[in-house]
Amino acid sequence: MLALAIPRLPGFSSLSAKSRYLILLILAVAVVLALVHQFSLPFYYALPQRTTRAPPPPTRHSFSSDHPINSLIWKADEEWRRLLGKQSHNLRSAASEYRLRRGRHPPPGFDEWFKYAEENNAVIVEEFFDQIYHDLTPFWAIEPAELRRQAASIDHRVIVQNHSTTVVSSGNHMWMPIWSSMIESLQAHLPDVIVPLNVMDESRVIVPWEKMSEYEATGRAKRDIPPPNDVLQNYTKIPGTEPFQPSDPPFDPRYEGPGQSPYWKMAVRGCPPSSPARTNPPPALPDFSTPQYPTYLNDTSTFTAGYVSNCTSAKDPCQRPELQSLHGNFIEPVSISTSQTIQPLFGGSKLSVNNEILLPAAMYYAEKTIWSGDEEHGGPWEHKADKLVWRGAATGGRNRDANWRGFHRHRFIAMMNGSTVARAESGEAAPENFLLPDYEAYQLAQTSSSSSPKAADKKQGNISPFLLNHTDASFVHLVCFPAQPGPDCPYTSPHLNTTPGIPMDKQYKNKYLADLDGNSFSGRYRGFLLSTSLPLKATLYNEWHDTRLVPWVHFVPLDSTFVDVYGVLEYFLAGEGRDAVAKKIALDGKGWAERVLRREDMRIYTYRLLLEWARVCDENREKLGFVGDLRGAVAGMGRLAGGDAIKKLFGNM
Repeated sequence: MLALAIPRLPGFSSLSAKSRYLILLILAVAVVLALVHQFSLPFYYALPQRTTRAPPPPTRHSFSSDHPINSLIWKADEEWRRLLGKQSHNLRSAASEYRLRRGRHPPPGFDEWFKYAEENNAVIVEEFFDQIYHDLTPFWAIEPAELRRQAASIDHRVIVQNHSTTVVSSGNHMWMPIWSSMIESLQAHLPDVIVPLNVMDESRVIVPWEKMSEYEATGRAKRDIPPPNDVLQNYTKIPGTEPFQPSDPPFDPRYEGPGQSPYWKMAVRGCPPSSPARTNPPPALPDFSTPQYPTYLNDTSTFTAGYVSNCTSAKDPCQRPELQSLHGNFIEPVSISTSQTIQPLFGGSKLSVNNEILLPAAMYYAEKTIWSGDEEHGGPWEHKADKLVWRGAATGGRNRDANWRGFHRHRFIAMMNGSTVARAESGEAAPENFLLPDYEAYQLAQTSSSSSPKAADKKQGNISPFLLNHTDASFVHLVCFPAQPGPDCPYTSPHLNTTPGIPMDKQYKNKYLADLDGNSFSGRYRGFLLSTSLPLKATLYNEWHDTRLVPWVHFVPLDSTFVDVYGVLEYFLAGEGRDAVAKKIALDGKGWAERVLRREDMRIYTYRLLLEWARVCDENREKLGFVGDLRGAVAGMGRLAGGDAIKKLFGNM
């Protein structure tokens, strides 16, 4: 709250009440206008000339032993303890938590699902399944017959009918057999259902926000808890081999392809009208002749002193329109096939503006050595090198001579190159594709006076010696467009080197593992979490497991612009006692991943998801539910709807 100190003006008390009121009103308006002017910072800019340094943030964190990352870790630990305290240990408590959180009865088969989860030693916290309801709520606004027609018209789908699985696919796509195998392992428990699948790396559905908000409002309005005796507990069978009559026309999703519209313009359709991406949109893509740099966001709901405190908003392009020119997926995706029409399409990842239905990614379920490192997840922390390691290809979109300087992977590799950074720090050469962050703002300067032996790596306020000693990041292939023979590329080879790859199990010999988006999410993330090393995660993508992982407890979040990466590295590698902090996060993340990211957990999530999806597609969906825990307990009670009634009936169960 703002407290105004009103000066004692001569004769002020003798003025009429109306006059005093007008004077105070004018003063208040002046203060508000001043504040608006101060905090109305642009969300995007390109620096007008080549330089090595970014401008300072509007405010700086004062130097103290209480580093901002300390408070982020402490707050995250509190959130983690809160989640652990909400486990359901029996069917009755799980069903009660469901009704309180979802506003309707659990789906039919919920008791068998809970039994399956218990038999597989699952940690059951209702919040872990929030993504399912975020994804499915809009589909309650669409008639079940239309949903079944759409599902049966999509090229790649898995059909479960009479507890048997059939795969329909128009091509040989590597994800289909993996997903179908997971669903087939559940077929004995599942009702009849059709699961359309997105086999592309990129997400494909962006319904305009205005339309999606209508669907969501309608879906929420349909929440209801009828009395147990009115509830149906059996799903409808799919007739024949497909769920609609042959005379019905097939569904046309009307996909837009490349050239019809820049992808950013497609993406912002999914943003609220009041969001920065629509109220303060960036200009058209720059020519990248000068490095692009993120605005120093003074949004305390996203960042704490420049470090990520809210992963959800940090990866939201609606709140971060500068990402248009700082992430390859927005600059030029490899593939564009995007629909504005709501449709059921299941996939392994999506941006916050996309409307797919998430299920565990096929890469995670496959457990291939290339993504997981097989059974070898690293030795003891103390035996690892004090280094950050990353290897991969220059993917993340279609990089060209004219645009590669905006790509996220290229920027990360350049920022980790100690020689490149040294030339920038000395003024010898400005970096091609990044600007150095304000070292003082991220407390980098304080390590120069530290007694830590590692602090000697950074002399005269420069971080380049530190990077030369503690980072090993490079491309294995520069992925030119148009394609070139071999791993090199005429327009990026002068600036970025290629080196041999490092198998996953060998990467685990280092303490810090960077994990970056490629053409979509990174398939290595689960393997990194299961390792004894510490993942530093930078992503714009949402995945099925997000609600069960706590940043700063199980992994360290990085902003996808990498403005915070030097601060994060120096915090752990050059601070007294911080090695123990890094070890704790690494091992806590590993232990938790072994409990909640198992293949069994993926099946449990998919089982629950498909029970819900089958209900949404059923003609009797508003009467379908599980009430086995309530039979006789509330007999004779009238129909119930709304939060107050839910709390009254089920809040103490």
